[in-house]
Amino acid sequence: MTDPRTKFPKVNPPEQHQEYPGLDIELQPQSDIGIETYEGHGRLKGRKALITGGDSGIGAAVAVAYAKEGADVAIAYLPEEQPDADRVLKAIEDAGQKAFAFPGDLRDLQYCVELVEKSVEALGGLDILVNNASRQIWHEDLEHISDEDFDDVMKVNLYGSFKVTKAALKHLKPGASIIFSSSVQAYKPSAILVDYAMTKAAMNSMSKGLSTQLAPRGIRVNAVAPGPVWTPLQPAGGQTTEGVMEFDTKSFLGRAGQPVEMAGAYVFLASEEASFVSGETIGATGGFPTP
Repeated sequence: MTDPRTKFPKVNPPEQHQEYPGLDIELQPQSDIGIETYEGHGRLKGRKALITGGDSGIGAAVAVAYAKEGADVAIAYLPEEQPDADRVLKAIEDAGQKAFAFPGDLRDLQYCVELVEKSVEALGGLDILVNNASRQIWHEDLEHISDEDFDDVMKVNLYGSFKVTKAALKHLKPGASIIFSSSVQAYKPSAILVDYAMTKAAMNSMSKGLSTQLAPRGIRVNAVAPGPVWTPLQPAGGQTTEGVMEFDTKSFLGRAGQPVEMAGAYVFLASEEASFVSGETIGATGGFPTP
């Protein structure tokens, strides 16, 4: 057994800032997306997965884990995140799986449709959809959230997830799995992340409603609600400078989570072991209780 408090070292991040959306390869210290540490067991052998925001952070860890579990993986990301995407694509191929990349902006609804169609064509089908990409920018108060910023958060987090999911449904067969990345913010919203927290609560609700709608078609829908996980989102506008430097203090376990620690929940929900699990949200919050 491993003590969860010390399984990974404290982040102890230095003062740093990146321009949005940020890069994993420039994060100090580097986060663990599982390239060396995740061990696969063939639980997704033969599956085809599409992951939005699959270039860095939690999305990257899920992409790496899925490949190591035997799945071919397509990832979506912003063009400026190509250096991170290249690392993930190499990891997928090093695991012996097919990798496909299609950069673009989820605010563009036509891109959302093309993303699904091109991924299906490249992989030869689609069995798993992970709606993970999200925009998170802190604001001191509601008056400081511009209409444009508010629209961007809604379009990426909600409109993008809606449009990608809608486009994917015609390709999903019985046994397929849809997974949303929610957040502890859905239950315990920070004062500086009001708009982001709204979208995470909405994604929870969407996953539960969709699970009921798609159960007769044999498609399972679930969500994962991560807590404080060390990713480029944090120094790229997701937290204040002070919040970044104090990131280890935001978990009851006394340290920040690593992206690779989230991957197991996404693997489980996509696997046959979760064949009777739908409409659920798995909390991976470092100790914060969720409803």
